[in-house]
Amino acid sequence: MRPQPPTHPAALRGAPIQWAGLERILVVRPDNLGDVLMIGPALRALRSAAPRARLELLASPSGAAAAPLLGGLDACLAASVPWQDASGGMVTPESLHRLVARLAARSYQAAVLFTSFSQSPWPAAYACALAEIPIRAGASREFGGAMLTHWIDDLPDEAHQVDRAAELLTRLGVPVPERALRVKIPRQAEQDAQAIAGPRRYAVLLPGASCAARRWPPHRFAELAGRLGSAGLRVLVAGTSRERDLVRQVCAGAGPAGVDLAGALDLATLAALLRRAEIAVTNNSGGMHLADAVGAPLLALFAGTERESEYRPRSARARVLRRPTPCTPCRAFDCPLGHHECLDITAARVADAALALRARSAV
Repeated sequence: MRPQPPTHPAALRGAPIQWAGLERILVVRPDNLGDVLMIGPALRALRSAAPRARLELLASPSGAAAAPLLGGLDACLAASVPWQDASGGMVTPESLHRLVARLAARSYQAAVLFTSFSQSPWPAAYACALAEIPIRAGASREFGGAMLTHWIDDLPDEAHQVDRAAELLTRLGVPVPERALRVKIPRQAEQDAQAIAGPRRYAVLLPGASCAARRWPPHRFAELAGRLGSAGLRVLVAGTSRERDLVRQVCAGAGPAGVDLAGALDLATLAALLRRAEIAVTNNSGGMHLADAVGAPLLALFAGTERESEYRPRSARARVLRRPTPCTPCRAFDCPLGHHECLDITAARVADAALALRARSAV
């Protein structure tokens, strides 16, 4: 781990936060599904530290889907915020005014801003300041003035996202001793999953990801589906409705053993299916973190877009497969080299690893 720079003299200058006396707290994590799942341990600790407070989450539309599974939240505000928009689109003053007005109307007393090391909390802190939220806490390397009332500048860059969120709270006076990913699955989702899965043992394949650079090639996922089907497993291939063609291609590789579930599952039912699976195979995606949270035996195909230390599975029995490359971490949405060397892993190797992991998990 690289040595960290010294703490800025303006860092963490705010008075200690009296969490037990707060009545309305906003948690900000407007990122992808997996990012929201990884603040679960921090949310549980915050709920314990502020038992009287109404605890609400500001999340992206995709991340908001995780909120009902985390427990402890009283509400979730879904919003596509401009500081997380990578499309390069135009930001209008009206959209910012609407967001600020929405936050101001809820009279929060404190906002906790969770970010990865490469993200800045300052735009969110500015919005919260305009919304007159008096306590605004977050972590960042760069200095942003008084937009954060409680600024931490020295969290380790390479820390896992679960630990980064937990360390932020710890510095703010909220210890997070228990850091396993967990989700709460409703009974109806368990029943729906049982009806979908039937009596046979099965694998779950999640070939999607938020960007192309994180996706193992579809034709290899299809070959893997066939190999798992030949091993006697039903092969459930799931994805969003936008991933319908991808799921169809992968499912076809399994032949009669394949079950196409594109667009057919809500997140709770997918969680229940993963919990019962003999093996789950995913990319570095929200599906990987969901499988991790329910304890599914998990094989993760991890692209070189991110550092493994920040995002790897940590709660389930899991194995990560990747090819080391000098361009890691590239943070790219599409492979700039075109040949995706970091995910150049054969289906035979993945199938062998998945079946070996399944056997060890059964024991």
